[in-house]
Order: sequence, then C-alpha cells, then structure tokens
Amino acid sequence: MAKTKITIPQILETKQNGKKFKMITVYDYPMAGIVDRSAAELILVGDSLGMVIQGKDSTVPVEFEEELYHLKLVRRGAPNTFVVGDMPFLSYQVNRDEAIRNAGTLLKAGADCVKMEGNIKIADTVKAVVDAGIPVMGHIGLTPQTAAMMGGFKVQGKSSEAAEKLMQDAIAIDNAGVFAMVLECMPAALCKLITERVKCATISVGGGGDCNGHNLNAYDLLGIFDKFVPKFVKQYAQMGQQMVDVFDTWCQEIDNGTFPEEKHCFTMNDEDLKRLY
Repeated sequence: MAKTKITIPQILETKQNGKKFKMITVYDYPMAGIVDRSAAELILVGDSLGMVIQGKDSTVPVEFEEELYHLKLVRRGAPNTFVVGDMPFLSYQVNRDEAIRNAGTLLKAGADCVKMEGNIKIADTVKAVVDAGIPVMGHIGLTPQTAAMMGGFKVQGKSSEAAEKLMQDAIAIDNAGVFAMVLECMPAALCKLITERVKCATISVGGGGDCNGHNLNAYDLLGIFDKFVPKFVKQYAQMGQQMVDVFDTWCQEIDNGTFPEEKHCFTMNDEDLKRLY
C-alpha cells in the first residue's frame, strides 16, 4: 500500500507529539522511487548535487536549471513523498522578485516547498516568498553556499558569541514565516535550545537528536559517496564497494564465458536460421 504524503500541518505537529520526521536527499528518478517505498516522509533535492553528482568542490556552481531538472526527476519518482526543492546560489539573493519567481518555478515543477539557506540577512526575502504563498524551509548554521566565508566546512556556534548569533538568525528566519528549518553542523545543546524557542519544526543535519526531524544524504547512508564522510553521518551499508564487486563479477563472467547463459539469450526458428546459410 502506498504511503500518504505528509503535510505541512503534520510536520508542525511534531513540535507537540514528539514524532521525528525523516528527510533523505536524492537527485534522480530511481533513487526517489526507492525512498518513496520507504518510511521517510520527505525528500530534499539538494544543491549538494553539485558535489555528489557533478563532482564539483562546492554547491556554488550549481545552476537553477540544473536544480529544476533534478527536481522534476525526483517528483516523477516519488509521488507520495513530500519533496523539497533547494534554491541554488544566486537564485534568490539578487532581488525579491527574482526569488519569488524562481521559488514559484520550483513549485510549478512539483516541489512541495523550497529551501533557502541564510541567516538574518535574508529574512526579508524569505518573508516575501512566504507572503507570495510559497512554503519555505530555512537553513542556518553551516550553509554550504557560503562555507568559504566561514572558513570551510566547520562546526558553527561553538562559542557563546557565535551561538547567540545563530539564535538570532533562527528567530529571525522563524519570524519570517518558515514552517521548518535545517540546523546544520551545530552543537546539539544549541539545536535543542533553538528547537524549544522557535515555532517552526527543526531538522538536524549534524545537530543532535533533539530536533523535530533528521536529514541525511542517501549516498552517505548507503556508503556510495566516499570522497569524505562527515562526522554526523552513519553509513548503514557499503554499497559503493558492493557495486564494484558486482561490476567485477560481471566482467569476470564475460572473460570466462559463463555470461551470458542460455536463459539470457533470444532464440529463433531453426528453419529460419538455415535460410541464412
């Protein structure tokens, strides 16, 4: 039996009922279909596709059209899962009208909401998008689009001053009208405090266990992406190596003549075959 797509009110209810929702990051039709058959309620089509799929060093080069393309693939593969479209770098920073237009384009392509990275400085833009009738998920802490300004991919909010700034960011983004907010690479105690103070649901990406939901990348969970493994990732399989083993076995069977077997081959009538000689 197909699962029923979770709604924004149900996501917000996790603030009271304590149920944790789960979001998995994927980028294509077959992986989306697998997540659609799982218990995960949300899919993020992340601009992390720049690093995971395209092999780039950051998410910054990802174009809006590339995000849109992958979003459409995921939407087709996961009709029963809440899909989050990521807003790539410069798709919402230039001006509010462009932010609304791009966010609306993602919704028209099948996104159930859009995700916008940024601190208190983008609160007005977030509010403009929300006021246009577009659901927004915020994202604070380690924000990959601006990681270079933070000195790289590092934990954020470890000092009292940095933690206070992140608290201000969280409250500003919450007041802008987001229904949920990703807290990435932040101390668990700080994320717990933010979760208690904001109205929106919070999502942990390396933010401890007290947020209302959790997000990890499918390629990390499955052990496929091996360029680096973040501290907050638990790999539940080593499918990258399993895939190499499968490819090697196939190559070996071709070399030793055990593939293809008769059951893998098509036949034709003997009389028709004789006419060819």
